[in-house]
Amino acid sequence: MKNMKNIQTENYATEPIKQLLNNLKTTPTGLSQAEASKRQKTYGPNTINRSRQKSQIMVFLKNFMSLMAILLWVSGFIAMVTGSLELGIAIWLVNIINGIFSFWQEHKAAKATDSLMAMLPTYTRVYRDQKIEQINANELVPGDVFTLQAGNSVPVDARLLEATSVQVDQSALTGETVPESKDVKFLSGEGKFSESDLVYAGTTVGAGDAKAVAIATGMHTEFGKIASLTQKQNKEVSPLQTELNRLTKQISLIAMGIGLAFFIAAILIVHHPAAQSFIFALGMIVAFIPEGLLPTVTLSLAQGVQRMAKKHALVKDLNSVETLGETTVICSDKTGTLTQNQMTVNHVWLPSGVYTVSGQGYINNGKIQKQQQNIDFNNDPDLKQLLTIASFNNDTSVEYTKDTHKPKILGTPTEAALVILAQKAGFPVEKALKNSPRLKELPFDSDRKRMTTIHQQNKKLFVAVKGSLSDLLKQCTTIQDHGNIRKINPEDLTAISRANKMYATKGLRSLAFAYKEIPYTDKSQLDKMTIANTEQDLTFVGLTVMADPPRPEIYDAVKKCHNAKIKIIMVTGDSEITAKSIAVKIGITSDKARVVTGTELDEMNSQALTEALKGEIIFARVAPEQKYKIVSTLQKMGQIVASTGDGVNDAPALKKANIGVAMGVTGTDVAKDAADMILTDDNFASIVAAIEEGRTVYSNIQKFLLYIFNSNVPEAIPSVLFLLSRGLIPLPLTVLQILVVDLGTDMLPALGLGSEQPEPGIMNQAPRSRNSHLLDKHLILTAFAWYGAIASIVSTFAYFFVNMENGWPTQNLLASGIGYNRATTMTLAAIIFCQIAAALNCRSKYTSVFKLGLFSNHRIWAGIIFEIALLAILVYTPGIQSVFNTAPLQVKDWIFLIIIPIPIFLIEELRKLFVRKNHQQTI
Repeated sequence: MKNMKNIQTENYATEPIKQLLNNLKTTPTGLSQAEASKRQKTYGPNTINRSRQKSQIMVFLKNFMSLMAILLWVSGFIAMVTGSLELGIAIWLVNIINGIFSFWQEHKAAKATDSLMAMLPTYTRVYRDQKIEQINANELVPGDVFTLQAGNSVPVDARLLEATSVQVDQSALTGETVPESKDVKFLSGEGKFSESDLVYAGTTVGAGDAKAVAIATGMHTEFGKIASLTQKQNKEVSPLQTELNRLTKQISLIAMGIGLAFFIAAILIVHHPAAQSFIFALGMIVAFIPEGLLPTVTLSLAQGVQRMAKKHALVKDLNSVETLGETTVICSDKTGTLTQNQMTVNHVWLPSGVYTVSGQGYINNGKIQKQQQNIDFNNDPDLKQLLTIASFNNDTSVEYTKDTHKPKILGTPTEAALVILAQKAGFPVEKALKNSPRLKELPFDSDRKRMTTIHQQNKKLFVAVKGSLSDLLKQCTTIQDHGNIRKINPEDLTAISRANKMYATKGLRSLAFAYKEIPYTDKSQLDKMTIANTEQDLTFVGLTVMADPPRPEIYDAVKKCHNAKIKIIMVTGDSEITAKSIAVKIGITSDKARVVTGTELDEMNSQALTEALKGEIIFARVAPEQKYKIVSTLQKMGQIVASTGDGVNDAPALKKANIGVAMGVTGTDVAKDAADMILTDDNFASIVAAIEEGRTVYSNIQKFLLYIFNSNVPEAIPSVLFLLSRGLIPLPLTVLQILVVDLGTDMLPALGLGSEQPEPGIMNQAPRSRNSHLLDKHLILTAFAWYGAIASIVSTFAYFFVNMENGWPTQNLLASGIGYNRATTMTLAAIIFCQIAAALNCRSKYTSVFKLGLFSNHRIWAGIIFEIALLAILVYTPGIQSVFNTAPLQVKDWIFLIIIPIPIFLIEELRKLFVRKNHQQTI
C-alpha cells in the first residue's frame, strides 16, 4: 500500500479504480475487521488534531509573569526584607488575586470555545467483513469503503466508486458556496479540489448518494494538512500587551526615579538614617506604582468579553478584546457574513410578464405578484408550468427544527429557494409528484450545466429541465407564451438575453426552465433516453431570479465602520458582478471600486497589491488561501486587520490576522481553532459591536489610569513638604496610609471605571494611532496638574485645618500623639473624598456625567460606599488605629469631608461643558 505521507504526489483521481483498489489493498466490499484494526495502529485515529495546547499549569503561571506582575513581586519582596511585612503581603495578595482572576476568565472563554467545536462526523456506514456497519468516523482507515448520502459530512478524502446525482458543498475548503457535482467519471474542473471523482474530508453532501473508498484519513487529508500548517504559525504579541509592557517600564522608571530622589533627599536634607530613608523612598515608589492596574485591565477585558458574548461574539483570549478596538481594516466574506446565506427568489421572468416575489429566507413569508396584484397560479398557465418544473426537478427539502423552528435545508441553497417559491405560490408539490412520479433523472454536471428529471403523466412523459440559461436556451426550439406554444424567434432570444443581463448587472442569479412532453410506451423506453436525445427540442418557459439577501442590520453596521474610519474589504469566492453589486448596495464601496479577481491577485507583486489596497477594492473569485496574501500585505502597510473565515483554507489568514474571526454556525473546527474570536451568529454586525467594546476597554483603562494617578500627587506632596521643611512639617501621610488609598479605597471605584459602558460617540472616532499610548501627555497633565493639584491643595488644607485647631501657627505642628494621628487621618480622608469626585469625573472625557446617568454605574457607587466604610473602620477600630496611625474624626471633620466632592465634581462638569462648546464652534 502507498505511503500516506506521499499522498500529495499521487494522482488518485485519474488512476483506474481497479488499480487504485489494488494499490490500497482493498476491495469494492471493503476491508476485514482484522485488517482495519491493523491499519488503525499504523495510521492512527481519523481525527483532526487541535493546535498544541499549553499545559494548564503554564497557562496559570503566565498570569503571574507579566512585567507589571514582576514589578509588584519585587516591590513586595523589598517591603518584606525592609521590615514592612504587612505592606509586602498586601502587594503580593494583589498579584495573586489578579492572576487567579485572569486565569479563570480565560479558562471560561476556552470552555465556551470547546463547546462550539464540533469535530468530524460521529458515525459513518462502512463495509467491514463484506457487511455494512455503522462505526465511529474516527475509526476509518485508508482502504475503507463507505457510503454517503444527502446531509452526510464527508469523513475522509475518498475516491468515488459509485455515485447518483451527487452534489457536494466544498465551501469549507474552497469558500465557494455553489455545490460541486461529483461522479465516478473523472473531470478535472477549475481550481483546486475540483476533481469530479474525489470528495474531501470536512465537506458536506448536499444531494445524491455514493459509495467511496478512503484514500487519506486524519491529519493526512487535505483538511488535516491545512490544519497542520496553521498550527505551526506563531501568534504575535497583542497590541495591548505591548502597550502594557511599555506602560510598566514607564511607571517603573518614574517610580524608581522618584524613590531614588526621595531616598537621597531624606539622607542629605533631613539627615534620616539610610534604613529609614529607604523605607521612606519605598513608600514613594509604592505611591507611584498603580497596584490596581492588572486587576482593572483584567476586569475591563472580562467585562468586554461578557458584553460581547451577549452580542454573539465569543472571544478566546482576553487581550484580543482591546486589539479589536484598534482594528483599521476588516477583510470580510460575503456569503453568510454580510448576507443571510439564504438564497431567495425575488423575481420570476416569463415571456408573458415579470412577477415579483416578496419575503426572504427559507420560510414561507411572501407572495407572488404581477403589477402589484396577487397571482393565482391556477389562472396563469405559464407560471404554473414553471412551478411544476421547479418542483419536479428538485432533490432538496426544507425542514424546521422543533425547538427554534429555524429552517434547515437538506440539499442545495438554489433548490431550497425553489421549494420556498412553490410554497409561496401555494403549489401542491406532494400531490403533483404523486400524480406524476419521477421515473428517471439525468443528473446535473458542470459540463452541460443542466439537470433533467423524467415523470410519467398517464400515457406521456413530462421532461423537466433546469439549468444555466446560456446552456439551456440552445436546446430550446419553442417557447410557451400565455399558455400557447410557438416557435422561438430572434425577438424572443433578444428579450430573454436582455432580461438575463439586466439581472446579472444587479448581482442576481438567474436559472432557466424548459420542458417537453413525449408519448410513453413502456419502461424500456427510459433506458434509451440519454442526455443527447432527451435534452433537445425543448420548450422554454422562463427564468427565476434569486439572490442571497443582505442581512437587515448590515447597513447600519457598515455605516458605523465608515464613521469609525474602518475600511471594509470584501473578499469572496463569488463572481465579480455579484460581489460589486452587494458591496455597492450595502455601502461598503462606491460603484467606482476596483474589482480584483483571484487570477489577477496571483499575478500581482507586493508593490502592485499595496497600491491597489490604498483605494476602494473588492476581491472576487478569490480562494480562501489567497486571503493570507491580502492580510499580510495590509499588515506590512501598518494596518490592524480583522479577517473573517469559515473554511479550513481560511485558517492561515485567520491566524495571521491581528484578529481572526471564525463563523460559529458554518465554520469548520480548524477555522474556529485558528481564530481569536468566534461569531455565534455568523453576523458582520457582531464584529462591529465587538470593535466598539474593544475601544471601550482601551478607553476604560485610560480612565482607570487617570483616576489612579490623581491620588499620586496628594500622596507625594506630604513627603515633599516633609523634605523641603527639613522635617519641620511632620509627615502628613504615612506609608501604610498611602497603601490604604492604593490598595484599599481606590481599588473598587477603579474597577467600577473598568466596567463603564461605551461613551457616546466612541464609534465616530478614527482608530487610535499605533504611536499613541495609554500614558500620554494629556493624561499626565490632567492627572497631575488638574485633578492631582486640586486634591493636593484640599488634603494639605485638611492637615493644617486640624493643626490650626490645636494652636498652629503659634504652636508647632503636631508630631506625635492622638492630635498628630487625627491630622494624618484627615489628610488620608481628604484624599479619599477627593477621589470620590474623581471617580465620577473620570467616567467620561467630555460627556456630562448627568447625560451618562449619575447613578448608572452601580459598581462605582458600590466602591464609593466601600471606601467610606473602610475609612470608618480604620478611624474607629482601636486595634487597627495603632497599625495605620489613625484617630477618630469629629462631626465637623465629617461635614468638611462630605462637602469636598461637590465643588470638585461641579468644576469638572463646567470644564467639560466649556470643551464641548469650544469643539462645536470649531466644527
